[in-house]
Amino acid sequence: MSRSVNITRRERRRKLTSGAIVVQTRWVLNYREPRSGQRRQLFFERQKDAQARRNQIIAEIETSSYSEERSRAVTIREIVQRWLESREGEVKPGTLDGYRRAAANIVGPLLVGSSQQRTRFKLTGKQPEGTKIIPLLGRVRARELTTSDIRSWHKVLTTHVGAYSANRAKMFLVSVLSLAAEDLNIRPPAMPTNLGRGRTKLKKSLLSTAQVSEIIEHARRDRERGLYAAFPFLSGTRPSEQLGLLWEDVDFEANVIHIRRMQERDGSITNFTKTMAGARDVPMGTVLRGLLLEWKLSCPRRDGALHRVFPGLGNLQPWPLPRIGGGGPLLYWNFRRRFWASTLKKLGLPPVTPHSARHWFISALQAQGIEVGLVAKIAGHANANVTLGHYTHAVRGAESAAAAIERAFVP
Repeated sequence: MSRSVNITRRERRRKLTSGAIVVQTRWVLNYREPRSGQRRQLFFERQKDAQARRNQIIAEIETSSYSEERSRAVTIREIVQRWLESREGEVKPGTLDGYRRAAANIVGPLLVGSSQQRTRFKLTGKQPEGTKIIPLLGRVRARELTTSDIRSWHKVLTTHVGAYSANRAKMFLVSVLSLAAEDLNIRPPAMPTNLGRGRTKLKKSLLSTAQVSEIIEHARRDRERGLYAAFPFLSGTRPSEQLGLLWEDVDFEANVIHIRRMQERDGSITNFTKTMAGARDVPMGTVLRGLLLEWKLSCPRRDGALHRVFPGLGNLQPWPLPRIGGGGPLLYWNFRRRFWASTLKKLGLPPVTPHSARHWFISALQAQGIEVGLVAKIAGHANANVTLGHYTHAVRGAESAAAAIERAFVP
């Protein structure tokens, strides 16, 4: 029976408008359903994923645990739980909690009321007076889920919890149904067209290259606070990655910064990144290397030793006494108010968010013609489509961006 489960390699050639030929390789897992005798095919981008699924099917067949009926009664709630379990260990706990909150909007039930009433209902299980409960998709059998069900569910969420939460839940539902297709051979229904596209999404506000140059020049002058604001423009890190960076992660010999950990909201450091792809090495340019070397000389120590690259500075003492109490964690909101916003205000720049610096960095690399796969790797994106889909609009049509970026990065 195991011989009927095999993997084949399939290549698809596509001709681009430029005339170039692109070859797409996919691995096809072929097998026959033991009960129905129907031929099945599963498609994978990586050979090792196809092999892992093949071994799982063979084990189920040989132990007589493979059954078409086993998947007929599986509900969306069960598949969501299976998906959440598959993410454990791949993302940091804080990110997994966010997944669980989004998954609750898939499974339900949904309390129609204020956000405070929904929180109280979640904690106590008691329905507040004057509210009603709407079932969502939790009890629906996965094989019976239809496109119409998804459209109605999304409309309910948009009405009662907002378009953002509805679209986020839809994004996770797509992943959940993909897992059901891979593990349980449950073919997902088509997603409704134009779902969640009623309003035009506002583009993120970004600083111009000239304005970023001002921030970098300010970092050269202000050796105590300037690097805090300039660093994400030069490295493309997330705020939690910047605040969790340790000096042992800065490799001046190899000229790279190892992103291996993040700072949580309470200031503690976790040895997880946002996703598995978030663990990466960021190249250190000449400007950033020079700023870090200068900062290393005066960076507050913890118990007399270098520890965090961006710690709290401590409290001022009367001149000429040094600061005291520095070297500990710098919480995000303190960073945003005392270092980020104050620098932008001092320089007369628009009040953009810290994440816009990461957005600018990625867009800047693309404007210079850096291959998108490498940009995705430096940014910590598991899929280059994320890089293309969310970061290209900021630089399209900006032909002079590459030259301007050189002026910003080269001292």
